[in-house]
Amino acid sequence: MFTINIYLKFALIALCFIGGIITTILSGFGYSWIFFLLGLIFLASYLLLGTVQSSSELLQKMDFAGAEKRLGLTFFPKLLYVTNRAFYFILKGSLAAQRKDNTEAETYFNQALALDLPSDNEKGMILLQMAGIQAQKNNWNGARNYFFQAKGLKITEPQLKEQFKQFETAINNRGQVKLAQSMGMKSGQMMVPGGKRRRPKIR
Repeated sequence: MFTINIYLKFALIALCFIGGIITTILSGFGYSWIFFLLGLIFLASYLLLGTVQSSSELLQKMDFAGAEKRLGLTFFPKLLYVTNRAFYFILKGSLAAQRKDNTEAETYFNQALALDLPSDNEKGMILLQMAGIQAQKNNWNGARNYFFQAKGLKITEPQLKEQFKQFETAINNRGQVKLAQSMGMKSGQMMVPGGKRRRPKIR
């Protein structure tokens, strides 16, 4: 999916509005509306989409610091289109889990679950991450609760199905505690809204 570098987008927004103001001063509103219209289009694109896609691409490259910095450039997450807002929270949760801040990760994952997710794959991915967090806390009842919620969903992604099988084996065998606790550490790909679906690294 084609994307504009966020810094370039900021520059274009500023340039369009400045150009519109200058044109209005010099020759009236006759031609300046074009600049203002373009500026509003770029601004709306930023407000509705944020930096979710470019952040997820950095996360896939294991550039966690870069992904967190890029995601921080989404200054108004409440204004994001609902699907992108859900992915924003998923990314925030994944990055928090990467830092081993499970409390923050759970907060973001719960915010994502409260929104309208594109499919059961995304919901199942979040619930599996939540189960992994509970396993890390040795809260096996909590881990099972999240896991069986996820298991009842219609999962179609082959890689996610495989992770479910591995987690079920681990959670049914306390001798594989480390496997269950590390289910959130398996490499995956992010499901990018508006483009090829990918899953984030599950922690």
